[in-house]
Amino acid sequence: MTALRAVLADARAHDVTEYWLLGDTIMPGPGTDDLLELLASINATHFIRGNWEDCLTRAMAGDIDFERPTNVYLARLAAFTYEHIGDEGLATVQNWPLTAVTQVGPLKTLICHNLPSMNWGTDLMRMSPQRNFDAIFEGQDVDLAVIGHTHSPFLRYGTQGQMIINPGSVGQSPHYDAGPADDLRARYAILDVDDLGITSVIFRRVDYDRDAEIALAEAVGLPYLDLYKESLTAGVTHQHDRALLGELNIRLGYNQDVASFLGRL
Repeated sequence: MTALRAVLADARAHDVTEYWLLGDTIMPGPGTDDLLELLASINATHFIRGNWEDCLTRAMAGDIDFERPTNVYLARLAAFTYEHIGDEGLATVQNWPLTAVTQVGPLKTLICHNLPSMNWGTDLMRMSPQRNFDAIFEGQDVDLAVIGHTHSPFLRYGTQGQMIINPGSVGQSPHYDAGPADDLRARYAILDVDDLGITSVIFRRVDYDRDAEIALAEAVGLPYLDLYKESLTAGVTHQHDRALLGELNIRLGYNQDVASFLGRL
């Protein structure tokens, strides 16, 4: 939430007129109903469904294997989120599309989280082979693709000359991103288009008050608080660390929390 507010203030200062949300908007941070309310107050014309949104849906459907610590981790965060956004907010998130195609000036533009048919996986990491990026455009008659998912900002091209833009992540900049290891500022990009096409792509990095974000997470009782703190201060995430999550789930009683939550649905 704190990073998003800082990015929106920066965007307003640069006369941004329209916003696209590229997925993974909900979870794992403390922003819930307040996050959706903030985004409803700006000219956000496209919301794309990322893998975190799908994890929320699966957890709410009870699709959880308690033998897999990552499942419990996602379900505990989903329970926290649902307790704040309720059925209306859940329906809003679930109705976000996997892709959108929009006309921007003369450019037919594809907006998606990862590949158009798959909002998860490692196919589009910054240094992935060219064929992976060309797959974005298979069956797509577009001039430009804007993607997210990997948290790393980059600009590159498809084999047929289509531009591909990844603006990076507002809320969780990874430690392996290009630049100094301690540069964990929020990332976003500004795309400027006129009647002839793209005039500029500006990659922005915006600092924000991490202590204020941690205080917010503490105040609302965010599960896995220490992991969230580490993601903000070191750029390291642990959603795939089964051993650590398994230990935390037992020690903090998250297995029981999830079971109890599912029993109330």
